Amino acid sequence: MTTLLLIEDDYILSETLRLTLTQKGFTVETAGDAITGLQKAYAIKPDLIILDIMLPGMDGWQACERFREMSDVPIIMLTAVGSNQDIVKGLNLGADDYIVKPVTADELTARVKALLRRVSRVPEKHSRARAKILSCDYLVVDLDKHEVTVDGKRVDLSPTEFRLLSVLIRHKGRMLPHEFLLNEVWGPEYVGDIDYLRLYVSYLRRKIEKEFNKPSLIHNEWGVGYRFG
Repeated sequence: MTTLLLIEDDYILSETLRLTLTQKGFTVETAGDAITGLQKAYAIKPDLIILDIMLPGMDGWQACERFREMSDVPIIMLTAVGSNQDIVKGLNLGADDYIVKPVTADELTARVKALLRRVSRVPEKHSRARAKILSCDYLVVDLDKHEVTVDGKRVDLSPTEFRLLSVLIRHKGRMLPHEFLLNEVWGPEYVGDIDYLRLYVSYLRRKIEKEFNKPSLIHNEWGVGYRFG
């Protein structure tokens, strides 16, 4: 059974979400502050973390950084702070999704399921016969080992960055529409969230392009999508 860790200091909200998620078939552990959440995460190794930002003591920003030092566990940030700047900050710190309060239990459940589907996908799901190591110029991607090297030096990518890169390189030379990439990497619930895609493309470019402002691997056609190679 899938285990979720909900870190939320509002007891009523926490219990409401816990009961609903439990009814949906999840095992839900709760914590009212970040320190307790970190301790529980270490002990139970949850499949996904739902993390509030406005927590007593250590806030959600700091907690997200600590979680990322521990593992690549999927993180949904749940908060009343909803500016684009704060959303980008959360994603930069390693969060996989960001939901602004007030949130319904059904919406949270849908986002949890979508994120779990994303992280459970096998990059080569369509054909076992396909090559497991793909390359383009100075870049090499090992799909089995989830390893990426640039000029022979290993580059660390987040799970979402790796999924996006694997989709792009598998369709090398093809212009892939925004909607296609969002569906493949994030799921159908995110088809309209082009800002997510743009943000992660910028992450990839910073890590794999030799010149960020003159990309030679990931090309974009405004209003349409992206092409690799």
